[in-house]
Amino acid sequence: MQFYKPDLGTNPDDPFARDAEDKLIRRAYWLDMTDQSIVLALTQGIGAALNNEEKRAHLADVGRDHLIEKICVQELIPPEN
Repeated sequence: MQFYKPDLGTNPDDPFARDAEDKLIRRAYWLDMTDQSIVLALTQGIGAALNNEEKRAHLADVGRDHLIEKICVQELIPPEN
């Protein structure tokens, strides 16, 4: 899994921060959120800039796999000429 690695020098309280073993430090932050709040956070808020792989890994880690289709937009690959 490829987790998002935030710049903790800029924002040490980033909700995506992980420890040396890749365990989410602020896990309660995410577990306390409703599904709708997580969808908004990862599509329009703090997680909007994450790529789909990072979003999928994060959702799986916090037990919200069922939200992947709502959050991860399909990446269209243009046809080759």
